[in-house]
Amino acid sequence: MTSNQDPVPPVTGPTASAAATADASHAPAKGRGRGVSVPEVAALVVVLVALFVFFSITSQYFLNSENLVNILQNVAVVGIIACPATLIMIAGQFDLSVGSAVGFVSMLAAVAALAPGAGGTEVPWSGDLPLFGALAVAMAGAILIGVVNAFFVTGVGINALITTLGTLAIFRGLTKVLGNGQTIRIDGFGWLGVNRIFGIPIPVYIFIAAIVIFWFILKYTVYGRSMFAIGASPTAARLAGIRTKRLIAIGFVITSACAGLAGLIRLSQVGGASVNGGLGIELSVVTAVVLGGTSLAGGKGGILGTVLAVLIIGVLGNGLIQLNVPSFWIEVAGGALLLGAVSVDRLRVRVTHSDV
Repeated sequence: MTSNQDPVPPVTGPTASAAATADASHAPAKGRGRGVSVPEVAALVVVLVALFVFFSITSQYFLNSENLVNILQNVAVVGIIACPATLIMIAGQFDLSVGSAVGFVSMLAAVAALAPGAGGTEVPWSGDLPLFGALAVAMAGAILIGVVNAFFVTGVGINALITTLGTLAIFRGLTKVLGNGQTIRIDGFGWLGVNRIFGIPIPVYIFIAAIVIFWFILKYTVYGRSMFAIGASPTAARLAGIRTKRLIAIGFVITSACAGLAGLIRLSQVGGASVNGGLGIELSVVTAVVLGGTSLAGGKGGILGTVLAVLIIGVLGNGLIQLNVPSFWIEVAGGALLLGAVSVDRLRVRVTHSDV
């Protein structure tokens, strides 16, 4: 069976045993027809090119260098989170708290840097810390979210959906508590989200770095191969000696740390932290990862597909704005895209394991 999805690298040792067991459990019976693979990445490329052509024809402002850079800058926040989210979804887990993490980290940084009474804003938690001290506190908060998620998923044994829905609500509420229901401004922090190098915003470079790092992890490291094995068959992976709980916990912490970085980028771009910061980002991340070909059941996926899906979401949103489509219809399109991505995932599973 062939696939255009990022291939699972060859594995050795305990991971190889787990992967082999998982492959055997999904292999068609002897003498029966082979499954049919759907080339997800090729299809995504076609969709992306079609969107480019359509919006280039319908909007005179779409196909220019500044707008293309703007698309990349806008998708960077989602893309930086979607890369590690691909990693944990390959292991059969997912994190719905990343949107709240973006908002919480942004607010934590702004409040930690706020001088008491500055700008007429009164919040009980203002720290008056130097900028880099506030950023360090904020990133510690991001890691805390990952630790909480990891504890309840791998320690207590609560389903990842329930756990991250709970932490989504908890840290959204804590964001409002920290900001006392207000938008908190931050000064002197525009360099991370706004400054450009050779005409390209810094967040785009960070997104590219995330792509390279997580592609390398998935393809060439024992950790990445183990995540594939865990997603394919958790029981087989555990029996083969893979420390499944530890690796999944690390994945949650990495995802939250990247969400925290994305939150700081968003804070830098807008110059302030809102109590609604990061709202809806979790849906964009899940849509991108699933649309990119990562299976909700785990064991299959890749960074290239996720990146293409992130670009599709960004191009679609930007193009609809160019056509003066009302914002609520753009939200409808995003929800429809999520349902379509999940439907394609389920159809792909059925077709791949069907007889011919």
